[in-house]
Amino acid sequence: MRPTLLPTLAIDTTLLRPGLRLAVGLSGGADSVALTRALAERSKELGLVLHAAHLHHGLRGEEADGDLAFARALAAELGLPFHEARVDAGTAAKENRETIEEAARSLRYGWFRQLMASGEVDAVATAHTRDDQAETVLAKFLRGAWTGGLSGIYPAIEFAEGRILRPMLCVTRAEVEAYLNALGQKWREDSSNSHLTFTRNRIRHELLPLLEGWNPRLREHLEQMATLARDEEAWWQAEVARLAPQLILPGRPVRGGGRASGDGLALDVLRLAALAPALQRRILRYAAEQLGATVDFPSTEALRAMALNGHASQKLELAQGLSAERTQRELRVAVSGGGVRKEAPPEYRVAVPGEVTATAFGLKLRIESAAPEAAEEVHESAPDRTATLRNWKPGDRVLLRYSSGPRKAKEVLERLRVTGSRRALWPVLELDGRIVWMKGVELEPMAGIRVVATSLEDERRPYGTPSKLLVSPTPR
Repeated sequence: MRPTLLPTLAIDTTLLRPGLRLAVGLSGGADSVALTRALAERSKELGLVLHAAHLHHGLRGEEADGDLAFARALAAELGLPFHEARVDAGTAAKENRETIEEAARSLRYGWFRQLMASGEVDAVATAHTRDDQAETVLAKFLRGAWTGGLSGIYPAIEFAEGRILRPMLCVTRAEVEAYLNALGQKWREDSSNSHLTFTRNRIRHELLPLLEGWNPRLREHLEQMATLARDEEAWWQAEVARLAPQLILPGRPVRGGGRASGDGLALDVLRLAALAPALQRRILRYAAEQLGATVDFPSTEALRAMALNGHASQKLELAQGLSAERTQRELRVAVSGGGVRKEAPPEYRVAVPGEVTATAFGLKLRIESAAPEAAEEVHESAPDRTATLRNWKPGDRVLLRYSSGPRKAKEVLERLRVTGSRRALWPVLELDGRIVWMKGVELEPMAGIRVVATSLEDERRPYGTPSKLLVSPTPR
């Protein structure tokens, strides 16, 4: 009789080396179970010292407890050292004003780095597939990513503590399930993967299948796009690092030669103009990054226009405290007090219910009871309750009406196409630690109150209109 051939999974082994102590992130789902089984079968051939690692995120109650028990049992069956830990992703999301997905990812990778720092393992492998890659690239495209974002999931990430490896980016989810079924290997299903309140699930279950009606090979093409973007991004980074010292200068020139140290950077506009537009954008973004700022496409184009066609003494203010000033020969860029940046706008305290005139923002804002007859009752129940009208800042999150979860204020402004000096001054109202009003945006209302804002130029006209682009109906 011929020996029965075991099924195989075509994982990428080029990043693996003999003697590597590798922990597999074993959630219990099909992808991670397949990667664990595939590496366990080939560990002797590849010379790997294989471990399994499972993080309980403190979500989904008994279902998550079952995932942990399953992962522990599978590791024991395969004879693998098992690492486990528990975190509270829900609390972390609230404290850091993140979505559950963002908080869970941060905690997960933080724990992976702790594992590597402990010296027990050298690297961690995660089971991201070609389908995950396609979903990620499409999500980044929808958010308006640059080439770096379209690079998607990288096969390897370097940390000081070690490397995170993705050996299954060439494998489809269908191949994973076929492999496990051929082995007779069970896996766990995460019920949250079917919840359409999460953006990734909507892309997976709704958008991708719809687009595949136009192009059945879409996932393959998105994976190829990610590969092209990664390779081109690596080339661009090396090219920018080579050219940047020739165009970007510190501080300001001084009479008699040399430059005075100080805040900000300067770019030689003549040399910048001699470059191709693609390289001009890269250099400008690189300069902003050196100052700790990130500029979007409209802001980058505004800086280009100022550098190439601007006039001496022209000034420009952008988000994150970034400012630019044009001289005869240079474009000077600075943040946080450098250049021409103005002082931070004042904050206004508003009684609940109550009213305030905020001249810095050019508006009058009133907080009233959602039910007028209950206004006195609201005031008596919380006589000292106040809200803060202030400028938006990085890290702010808002809950859009009909949205599945909080969004970064920065992303909301990008979708609203608010750039330049307009973006540098954009008011929000914070009450009880939550932003309950934001100029030009329809937020999920807070129970018991209503916020009415009018422009000081025309108090009969509402200040800003809700953007339909930011209101995405989500199944509830």
